[in-house]
Amino acid sequence: MNVSVWAAFIMTIHLAKNFANLSLLWRAWFVFALGNLLVACGGSEGPSSDPVQPPVIINKAAEKVWDLSRSMGPGINFGNMLDAPNEGDWGLTVKQEYIQAAWAQGFRTIRLPVRWSNHASGAYPYTIDGAFLNRVTSVVDQMLAQGFHVVLNMHHHRQLDGDTIDLGDFLVPDAILEERFVSIWSQIGHHFASRSDKLLFELYNEPHGLLTANRWNALADTTLKQIRISNKERVVVIGPTSFNDPYALSTLVMPADPYLMATVHFYQPFAFTHQGVSWVTPQLPVGTTCCDPEQSSTIFAGIQHSRYWSDATGYPVLLGEFGAYSAADTASRVNYTRLVRQTATANRMPWVYWEFASDFGIYDPVANAFRPELTQALLGN
Repeated sequence: MNVSVWAAFIMTIHLAKNFANLSLLWRAWFVFALGNLLVACGGSEGPSSDPVQPPVIINKAAEKVWDLSRSMGPGINFGNMLDAPNEGDWGLTVKQEYIQAAWAQGFRTIRLPVRWSNHASGAYPYTIDGAFLNRVTSVVDQMLAQGFHVVLNMHHHRQLDGDTIDLGDFLVPDAILEERFVSIWSQIGHHFASRSDKLLFELYNEPHGLLTANRWNALADTTLKQIRISNKERVVVIGPTSFNDPYALSTLVMPADPYLMATVHFYQPFAFTHQGVSWVTPQLPVGTTCCDPEQSSTIFAGIQHSRYWSDATGYPVLLGEFGAYSAADTASRVNYTRLVRQTATANRMPWVYWEFASDFGIYDPVANAFRPELTQALLGN
């Protein structure tokens, strides 16, 4: 305790003993001093009561980034399209009518997951396939022309995380993985440098596994430096390890750059959101409902943790993914979706739902229609 805090402590104790005899002015001073003493000692209510520790050096985001985060509006992921090993492998392709339908429904941000790693050379300088780059460019330009903010990312680089490889994945020597990652982003940066500020770059989806916090922090910093050669002020989105877990934000070292936004993904309670999915082992049983008080508390805590981190560091946080698998009952999916959306909005977090037209989707690609209950949960009052 430093001298000033000790002096405040002595004065506060003295006033407390004589509180009943104090004038209104001195009573007000007493309340003020007590509040500041609690803050100085780490006992305040509010952001500091959460176990988020701000970094020693805080490089907060520029006002431009905050303005952009406030303008993003409702968001939707165009998942299982360009992030498949090849577009169409997972049953979906990006269609202009999907882009138009999303806009007409009221969405204003699209997160576009792309599996760049499957479409670049395995030899230096790791050139991105021209036809694939043209395809992604066409999609991005259609979205921007419609009026969307677009979050363009690198998705499902299985080899980088050390995951099981998908059928159709293109493998390269492990020794070049990080150099190739940086080179691909350098090419993306130069190619899209002339696009408007409504295009955001997200370095990588859900780093985990072999991408430990230290390794990911170093790779993100190196990659950002390459992007800044061609995009001095474009907003770049970076998430923590552990699949972009909000509680891993404390391990994320944001580079010294004011044009950054953080991102997290939120799928808690996991036993509800991922019941019945084939890629979770052991498979979670179907029949879990949502949202009882305990589940609701879990949702509030995870999202508020992200808000506390944002307050402590000065960077906005994008809720880049949330959703519930189609095996859950519709009423529970609606409850969950509405609760997460409302909680994120209340905590000043732009959000992007996972996803448009696949197993978590709000759009039925067979009927070519939005699923009304889920859509209302996302966009209604």
